[in-house]
Amino acid sequence: MRRLTPVLVVDAIEPALAFWVDRLGFKKTTEVPHDGHLGFVILERDAVQIMYQTRASVAADVPPLGDTPGRGTFLFLEVDDLDRIAQVFKDLKPVIPRRKTFYGADELILREPGGNVVTFAQFGAA
Repeated sequence: MRRLTPVLVVDAIEPALAFWVDRLGFKKTTEVPHDGHLGFVILERDAVQIMYQTRASVAADVPPLGDTPGRGTFLFLEVDDLDRIAQVFKDLKPVIPRRKTFYGADELILREPGGNVVTFAQFGAA
């Protein structure tokens, strides 16, 4: 295996760009239009890659998956500086207060604009 990349299916991609591109410095490396909006996008930063596709684009591309219900994706991103992430997202209300876990992580858990949960975790943090 070489890589695992999550594909988050959302109603609209554009709202997620501020979360990943503007705040975290990801770059759009691929974008595919669909019905006058973004239908698919690949975002990359360093060795991390994430893809978004709209429900309408999925339905057009792979019709049997077009009626896949709801959300339920949780992303877990290990970071070197959780304080920096907290500063970048200081205006967003976390899912729960920042916490220390039994497995040694300092975590900040947020929802990105598509409704998916993103956990930022730093191990060995002071």
